[in-house]
Amino acid sequence: MQQVTSPAEWFTVRWLDERLVIIDQRKLPEEEVYLSLDDLEDVFTAIRMLMVRGAPAIGIVAAWGMVVAAQGMSVTTIEQLLKGLEEAGRYLISARPTAVNLSWAVNRMLGAAREDGQQPSATIHSVIDRLHREAQAIQSEDEAASYAIGVHLLDLLGDSRNILTHCNAGQLATSRYGTALAPLYVGVERGMKFHVFVDETRPVLQGARLTAWELQRLGVEATLICDNMAASVMSAGKVNAVIVGADRITANGDVANKIGTLNVAILADHFHVPFYVAAPLSTIDLSIATGDEIPIEIRDKEEVISGMGRVIAPRDIDVYNPAFDVTPNEYVTAIVTEKGAALQPFTQSLREQFG
Repeated sequence: MQQVTSPAEWFTVRWLDERLVIIDQRKLPEEEVYLSLDDLEDVFTAIRMLMVRGAPAIGIVAAWGMVVAAQGMSVTTIEQLLKGLEEAGRYLISARPTAVNLSWAVNRMLGAAREDGQQPSATIHSVIDRLHREAQAIQSEDEAASYAIGVHLLDLLGDSRNILTHCNAGQLATSRYGTALAPLYVGVERGMKFHVFVDETRPVLQGARLTAWELQRLGVEATLICDNMAASVMSAGKVNAVIVGADRITANGDVANKIGTLNVAILADHFHVPFYVAAPLSTIDLSIATGDEIPIEIRDKEEVISGMGRVIAPRDIDVYNPAFDVTPNEYVTAIVTEKGAALQPFTQSLREQFG
C-alpha cells in the first residue's frame, strides 16, 4: 500500500495507471490522501479498517481487488487461477459481514472468471482480462444506478428541500453521486438548492467527517448536528424528509444501515416525516426474509472510548459497539433503487424491481 499523488478532481475509487487507487476516508476531512492497493492484503485491510466504506464502494473495491489478486498469483493453469480466486473471494468477504454488496461483487467476479475459464480458447490472460472488464462494468453500473436513484428521489421529494441524513451515503460511499445524497448531486446539476441536517453519526463520525465534507465541496448548505438533536429539529418542523442509505435490505423491506438509523426512523415516524431508503439493487438480499437474519458486525471498543483525539471514557469500561442496526420495514416510506420507488408491501414491490 503506497500513497499516490492527489488528483486534480477527487474520487472514491478508480483503476488508475494499472493500479487500484482509493481516497483514504480515515484521513478526511483534514487530509485528502490517496492510496494504491497493491495486493490482496491491502484490499482486505482497506475494507476492514474503513479506508473505504459505504456498501456500493466496498463492492467496487472488492471487484477490483479480485483483479489485483489474480494479477498477483503465480499460477500455470486456469484451474489454479480459479481456485486461488475462490480463496481470495472468501478472504475478502470475511472483511465485513453486513454489507451484502461485498459478497455480491465477489460472487459476480467469480462467475465471470468461471465463465471465461470454460471457453475452449481460454487462457490465464483471457480470464484476468475478463475480470478487469467485469470490475469496470460493476463500477460503471454503480455510477448509472446512483444517478437514476437521484432522479427518482427528486421526483419523490417534490418541493421538499430540507433534508436530514444519517452516516454517509454520498459519492464517498459509491463510485459517483451516492445513494442518499444522489438527489442533491443531481439537483445541484439542475440548479436546485437544498439544506441538509447532517447527523454526526457516532462513534466513527461518518456524518461529521465525510458527509459534511462532501456537501461543502458540492456547495450545498449543511448544518451539522449531534445524533441526539434529530428529534429537536424534526419537532421544530425543520425537516421535510429523511434520506438514508443501506448496507443490506431483506425481502420484506427491513433495512440494515449504520447504527443510529433506527433511532432516526422512529423519530421520523413520530413526527410524520417521510423516511426514504436509497440503495442500488445489489444491496437488496432476497435470500433473507427479515432483518433478524442479517449478521451485524461488532467492532472494536476503541472506536467508542476514544474520540476527538483523546480518551473519552474509562478504558476498562465494558463496551457494546455494533456497526449497524436494523430498521423494520414499517418505518420505511419507500425504498428507492435505480428502478424507481418500491412501496409497501415490500415483499411484492422489491421482487418486482428485479423483473
